[in-house]
Amino acid sequence: MSDDSPTKPPQEPAEIKPAEGAEIEFLTGTGVRPPGEKAPPAGQAPTGPEPKPGKSKARKREGEGPLPPESKELRREVEHLKKALRDLEGRAEALEAEKTARLQEAAEYKDKFLRLAAETENLRKRLEREKNEFYQFALEGVLREILQVMDNLERALKTGDEADGRAFREGVDMILKQLLDLVRKQGVTPIVREDRRFDPEVHQAIFSVEAEEVDEALVGEELQRGYLLKDRLLRPALVKVLLPKRG
Repeated sequence: MSDDSPTKPPQEPAEIKPAEGAEIEFLTGTGVRPPGEKAPPAGQAPTGPEPKPGKSKARKREGEGPLPPESKELRREVEHLKKALRDLEGRAEALEAEKTARLQEAAEYKDKFLRLAAETENLRKRLEREKNEFYQFALEGVLREILQVMDNLERALKTGDEADGRAFREGVDMILKQLLDLVRKQGVTPIVREDRRFDPEVHQAIFSVEAEEVDEALVGEELQRGYLLKDRLLRPALVKVLLPKRG
C-alpha cells in the first residue's frame, strides 16, 4: 500500500530575538540562527563559523571575577592563623621535650636523695653504736692501770706485818706516786697555790681562825687536796683559812 498523502515541506526554524542587554551564544548544530542569518536550502546541512582550535566556549557564570577586598582580608587572616597555629605546635613540642627532660632530671635527683638518705641513716646508726661502745669501754685503759695499783696495795698489805714501818711507808709512797702518774695521764693535776692566798674559785673553807701575822685571808692548812681536769675544776681543796684579826 502506497502512501498517497502529500509531503509537507520542512518548516523553517523560528527566529529568536534576544532580550535587550542579554548576550546569547549560538552553538553550531542546534538549528538556532542568529538574527539576519538565512536558513540553508532544504536538504543542506547548516553551516556556520568553524570553532577556533584549542579554545572551548563556556557560558559566563555568575560571580566570576576579582575577589572583593573583604575576601582578601579574610584570606590573609586565615594564613596568619595557620602560621600562629604552627608556631604554637612548635612551642608545644619544645615544652613537651623540656618536660620530659625535667622529669628525667627529677627522677635522677630523687634517686640520689634516696641513696644519700640511706647512707645518712646507716652512718647515724654506726655512730650511735660506736658512741655506746665508747661510753661502755672508754675507761678500759684507766681501769687497767688502776688494777695494777690495786695489785701493789694488796702486796703492801701482805708484807706489812713482816716489814718495818719505814719500808711499809716507802711502799705506800710508791703506790701514791703511781696513782698520781695515772691521773696525770688523764689530764688531772693537783691544785697548788705558791702564795697561799685563799681563792674561793678553787678553795673551800672548812673553818677559819684569826691570826695577827696575816694581813689577808691565807690558807693555813690543806685538809684535802683539790684537783683540776684540764682547765676545769674537778674537786675544790678543803682548807683551813687564816683571817686578819679585827680591831
